[in-house]
Amino acid sequence: MTFPRLIPALLLMAALLALHTAGNRPSGAAGTEPAMDLPAYLKPATDPATGIRFTRITQPGALGSGIVCGKIYCSHRYSSAQAWNADQSLLVLMNGCNGMCFLDGKTYLPLFHRNKSGECEWRPRNAEMMICVDGQKISIWAPRTNREDIVYSATKYRDLEFGPSKGNPSRDGNRIAVRATRNDGAAVVFAYDIDRRLKYPDIDLAQVAGTTSSCTISPLGENILCFQNLVDGTEQRAIFAVDGTLRQTWKDHHRPGHGDLTLDADGSEIYVGTSKSAPDKYQVIKRRLSDGKVTSLTKYGEAEHTSLRALDRPEWAFISYGGNPDEVRSHPDWAPYTREVIALRVDGRQEVRRIVQTRNAPFDYWSETHASPSPDGSQVIWSSNWGVPGGPVYEFVAHIDWPQQPGLN
Repeated sequence: MTFPRLIPALLLMAALLALHTAGNRPSGAAGTEPAMDLPAYLKPATDPATGIRFTRITQPGALGSGIVCGKIYCSHRYSSAQAWNADQSLLVLMNGCNGMCFLDGKTYLPLFHRNKSGECEWRPRNAEMMICVDGQKISIWAPRTNREDIVYSATKYRDLEFGPSKGNPSRDGNRIAVRATRNDGAAVVFAYDIDRRLKYPDIDLAQVAGTTSSCTISPLGENILCFQNLVDGTEQRAIFAVDGTLRQTWKDHHRPGHGDLTLDADGSEIYVGTSKSAPDKYQVIKRRLSDGKVTSLTKYGEAEHTSLRALDRPEWAFISYGGNPDEVRSHPDWAPYTREVIALRVDGRQEVRRIVQTRNAPFDYWSETHASPSPDGSQVIWSSNWGVPGGPVYEFVAHIDWPQQPGLN
């Protein structure tokens, strides 16, 4: 289907009025992407559409301190992965760095490089430590000193995985979900409590339909959310209690997906992401783990990835939008965001803070924006090829000043 490139003046005015921007920053038109040259490496810049300051923090080639960025991309791991440590003194890049590249979390100067097998995620309340899962062990690792303490060695399992890719620890950093193959060949997942050195019962993944692609513990450490791929292409979800009780199966396709977990205002654990099923197809929704209740948070739109890694601001979801600006402008009834990052309140009031225009032309997975905030929400890391499909993918960090007003803190 071909959409018109221009819309009548009255519709354009309506789209502009529909934009909600906190503070006194200039709002601009959704998807207009005012012309802007690629900012120089480590030189502060300002987005002309939002007034937000941002910095390009990578460039292809050697950055120093043993850190070398690839020519094609050099980026943080994923939207739902925590890029910064707890006090934001360190920032880690894992894609295109031939290992793990650690930068200063505020100046973005290169600090050191580590080669570490397995998969590691920051411990949310301990700035010096990461939790790592590799082969037949779970460990606590200090990147600065490279010291590793093994907290669990498996004898009855192999191929232990932290997710993979979409695994996070609980909010207190004590529990994780581990996928593994048991010695009898069964695919299982189990919770593990790091502080108590306690392994929870095996959960046999054969009891739910499809092939499990990833599992993660919930924010309170009480549930495990697993992503199930069926042969017909349907992506379903299964929620288990840590004792193995099957609590929920969400059989609607991708409802939601590409999302993240957080706590709602009433303390409920929720999964927030983009739905690909009716009745809320291509809307950002939240879904409660306890009973599957769905609440729509946005209109139909081009939302691609959602992150709730601002652990100190659990009420805000950081959403990466893609799409074609001309197409979005031609649909004033859609969510008016394209190729940009926004922060959205998850309480259902559709309160939005526009953050930055990404100028990211669609090309492949590695060039997707994958925005992820720092724990306090003051910084957001994101990727962009700066309008050149197939060109180098750079990393940027946007800086957010949160107004000290009731309801916006």
